Amino acid sequence: MQNKFNRITWAVAIAAAAFASQANAGGYQINEQSVSGQGYGHAGRSSNVNDATIVFGNPAGMSFLDRAQLTAGGTYLNVNSRIRNAEATRANALTGGLPQPVDGSSEGDMVPGTLIPFAFYAHPVNEQLAFGFGVYAPFGSKTDYEDGFVGRNLGNYTELRVISAQPTVSYRFNDQWSVGAGITYNRVDGELRRQVPQPGMGMADPEQDLDSRVEGDDDAWGYNLGVIFQPVPETTLGLTYRSKVDYTLTGNYRATNPDGSVAINPVTGAPLEDNARLNLVTPETINFSVTQQMSDRLKLMAGASWVRWSRFDEIHVTNDAGDTITRENQDYSNAWAYGVGGEYQLNPQLALRAGVTLDFTPTSDEFRSARIPSDDRRIFSIGAGWTPMDNLTLDFAYSYLTERSTHVDQTRTDHEGSLAETQLTYTADYKNEAHGFGAQLTYRF
Repeated sequence: MQNKFNRITWAVAIAAAAFASQANAGGYQINEQSVSGQGYGHAGRSSNVNDATIVFGNPAGMSFLDRAQLTAGGTYLNVNSRIRNAEATRANALTGGLPQPVDGSSEGDMVPGTLIPFAFYAHPVNEQLAFGFGVYAPFGSKTDYEDGFVGRNLGNYTELRVISAQPTVSYRFNDQWSVGAGITYNRVDGELRRQVPQPGMGMADPEQDLDSRVEGDDDAWGYNLGVIFQPVPETTLGLTYRSKVDYTLTGNYRATNPDGSVAINPVTGAPLEDNARLNLVTPETINFSVTQQMSDRLKLMAGASWVRWSRFDEIHVTNDAGDTITRENQDYSNAWAYGVGGEYQLNPQLALRAGVTLDFTPTSDEFRSARIPSDDRRIFSIGAGWTPMDNLTLDFAYSYLTERSTHVDQTRTDHEGSLAETQLTYTADYKNEAHGFGAQLTYRF
């Protein structure tokens, strides 16, 4: 008979992996694939052709570049979080079903500073045809609470990384129309941890909790399509579609004692380690933007993005035999983001930029978790592009992100072997903000 504690604990961990990856793509979606675009809040992502980062923004834009160019850079993200009114409880038959408070801290600032790099190359072959290639991170996040975190039973460490490589082609039919397409090879890996009560030990010393973690990875293919339309030279409209990506995460679960040894189920004597899988779909995204040249020096941009998060309505975890381990409703809703921005060419060498973005979360109050405690956010950006010589541009940007204060109210039932069920709760109020510092270099051949 399969170890029940093993199955349920693994299910909790891998379910968190799915939630984390999906929320990262919505609540924490990585937009840092262009520092020049960051300066105006990515408002013209699909329509404003500045450099080779258009490979990501809209592949159709490559054919509007006048020569081959390489753009590389990165953005450093510094996230600050305040946690207040944090409380957690455990309850099981050994406590008479009465919730017992969990001791612990809630220091906040659980997201380490992270550098997000990217690199793109675009090569116009002639006036119609262009090729390009890019390497970037579309999704990713890391939360690392302190060792004594009060909500550690529901998640204290989350790390997810997705790296994409994208070859792209673009064709310009005439002065008005251009199309582009690319395929993406996507590699995902991550690690999830939480502390779980020792099987059969009730409300024992929390320092004796098991360290439950899962590691998994997969790769999958996707694609993107783009079109640009210029009804007049001063107006550019862009539309980009990024496909869904289907993953089958294969993970390894292990629960260890405080001394690092693999924990043993006290009922069956089996080690608490196993394999399992999760089918995961990251949803498609549509971006539309318009760039309007107001004068020789000033251009304004506006854009909107839509993500089909309604695809993510449940987590379905199975074992290697295909038997269901758990199903959990998530009830995500489709999400929108809107941006406006502008660029002013102060002189031939210096361009100044600014933008504002409103980004709405796909999560609901019912399913918000300690792993991804995010909500609607506003992003304010400024930037500059400096061209000291014709073939070289240096871009810099700064963004300030502030989220609406949000509340986490989690409840989960764990099984301690075959001896008891433990009811775990965690509630807290969160206030998140972030600072993004970006720099990139573009060299034109």
